[in-house]
Amino acid sequence: MSLTQIKPQAAAAAEALTYHRLVERVRYDGAYPTRERADAVIHAVLTSLGRRLPEEERTALAAVLPEEAARFLTSSAREPEQFTGWEFVADLASRTGGTPATARWDTGTVLELVAKLAGEDLVARILDQLPAGYALLFGRAELTRPAPAQPAPAPRAA
Repeated sequence: MSLTQIKPQAAAAAEALTYHRLVERVRYDGAYPTRERADAVIHAVLTSLGRRLPEEERTALAAVLPEEAARFLTSSAREPEQFTGWEFVADLASRTGGTPATARWDTGTVLELVAKLAGEDLVARILDQLPAGYALLFGRAELTRPAPAQPAPAPRAA
C-alpha cells in the first residue's frame, strides 16, 4: 500500500506531527518524567506491535507515523505466534523488565495516540487482523462477537 492510497487527512496529520512532538505528547499523556522514558516506551510498544501485524497493515500504519516511529514499527520481522491483547502486554512486560500494570499503561498511552493518527478505518483493519483484546489497548470498546446460532431442539413426542 502506498502513501497515495491512505486517506489524505491521515497522511497530512503524520507530516504535521514530528517525532519530537509525538514523544512530547506520549510524555504528557503517560505522565512520564523524561523525554527519554517516553521515547523508550514508544520504541518498545511499536516494535512489539510491528511483530504482530501483517505486512499490509504494518505498512499502512507506518505511513501515518513520523519517520522515526515508523522505523520502530517496521524494524522487526513478523512473528508467527499471535498473542491476545493480554498476552501482548505480558510479553511487553517481560521484554522491558516492567510489570504487567506498567506495560498496560505504556501500551495504552502509545496505541491510543497511534489510533488518533491512524483514523477509524485503519484501526478497524488492524483490529480485524489481531486476536481478541487489542481494541481496549487502542482505546476502543471491545465488542464481543455473537456465538453461532444453535439449532432449535427437536420437539418431544407426547
